[in-house]
Amino acid sequence: MFARVLPNLFTVGNLFLGIMAILLAMNNHWEYAAITVIIGMLLDGLDGRVARMLNTQSEFGKELDSLSDVITFGVAPAIIMYVSVLKHFGTEGWFITAIFPICGALRLARFNVQSSPKGYFIGLPITAAGGILATMALYDKYVDSHYIMVIGMLFLSFLMVSQIKYPAFKKMKAPKAFIWISSIFIVAIAISAIFYPAQLPMVIFVPLALYALYGLKKSLNRRRAEKNEEPVED
Repeated sequence: MFARVLPNLFTVGNLFLGIMAILLAMNNHWEYAAITVIIGMLLDGLDGRVARMLNTQSEFGKELDSLSDVITFGVAPAIIMYVSVLKHFGTEGWFITAIFPICGALRLARFNVQSSPKGYFIGLPITAAGGILATMALYDKYVDSHYIMVIGMLFLSFLMVSQIKYPAFKKMKAPKAFIWISSIFIVAIAISAIFYPAQLPMVIFVPLALYALYGLKKSLNRRRAEKNEEPVED
């Protein structure tokens, strides 16, 4: 019984952190809200793996995961960006804020009804996009123009609904010891967030940004190769 519920507990934990991130952002603690989203990413990485290891996958768990992801990695990062950057744009900031979670929801809906190539996701996963956006907001003070942050947010929105392929690391097989090692890692991240909050976002932002750019680069390389390929004569 516990084995069947365990993956959903990770998903509910992810949802809880998403709600906490929204509340933190609304109370002008958006730095801690971003860290909360990061911890939610770790829980999101566990639920599917645990379900596959315990052979307890279900349609209920799949739908719950998607709904949780919309909140934690769609709505919460958008609110963080609004509080830190987009509120200065007035009414236009409202519409820009809405675009990101809408694209995230469209990407998840497509994922639920369409099969992806084995080992790949179609479009940047909302988990990665939300993690990038939440941590990106923390570095607004180092950027000369708010418009750069807006362009970055819209670019992430585009990547989610694009046809670009991204490696599906989440679907890779993992040993049973992974669940315990990951649990320890989550605790370590949480402790780091408390004692070293300034360093944590950069540690997460860099690999996620490289992941987003990697898929884009591979897609451009494939298109360039297709254009350069000469037609074969009969």
